[in-house]
Amino acid sequence: MEKNIETKEKDYEKYMVKWKEAWVYRSFRTRTIAGIICLLAILIFFPFFFGLIEARKGGIELTDPLLYSIPAIDLSVPIFLIIYSTTIFTLYRCWKDPSVFIIFLWSYIILCLLRIISITMLPLEPPSDLVQLRDPITYLIYGNESVTKDLFFSGHTATQFLMFLCLKKKTDRTILLVSTILIAIMVLLQHVHYTVDVVVAPVITYLAYWLTKSFLVHT
Repeated sequence: MEKNIETKEKDYEKYMVKWKEAWVYRSFRTRTIAGIICLLAILIFFPFFFGLIEARKGGIELTDPLLYSIPAIDLSVPIFLIIYSTTIFTLYRCWKDPSVFIIFLWSYIILCLLRIISITMLPLEPPSDLVQLRDPITYLIYGNESVTKDLFFSGHTATQFLMFLCLKKKTDRTILLVSTILIAIMVLLQHVHYTVDVVVAPVITYLAYWLTKSFLVHT
């Protein structure tokens, strides 16, 4: 028991040293502070944005043979169990490695901005037999009103894939790749997204990741 406590204390000290070493660099401090401010601004803006999107009329309901060939089922519980567990796991990895943190932070910011742009430019109506996702965290971000028109592209799939891209260890990446595939399948089974929303999500996510890596390397 004492050895386990000593090991945890040594690990904690090792990770804190990494953060102290990273914090010495002005560029890291600036990017961290600016990134947190940007992310908070986006989270504050989200309820207003999705409120406008939900009230928007004249959207298009896509013809999706694959989606409408399968019955809609409620998979809210397993979906959010996976999302919460993988998010906590990724944040833990971010705490252990500042380089993972800064890449994930800015990639997620860019991903959110791209999603805002794509949802604004492509007004879609949700599938007619959609089963509403039940998530308590959604109410904190989106407000009390349910959101069904945040379609193109799938934010749940994109976030899972972003965590896969940012993590370094092979085992971690395998876990996140599997979770990405599971989330993609389950949001389709619940009919909360069209097939194109899910298929395009990893492509745009990689773009956000690539832009972040390019920016951080060349500045």
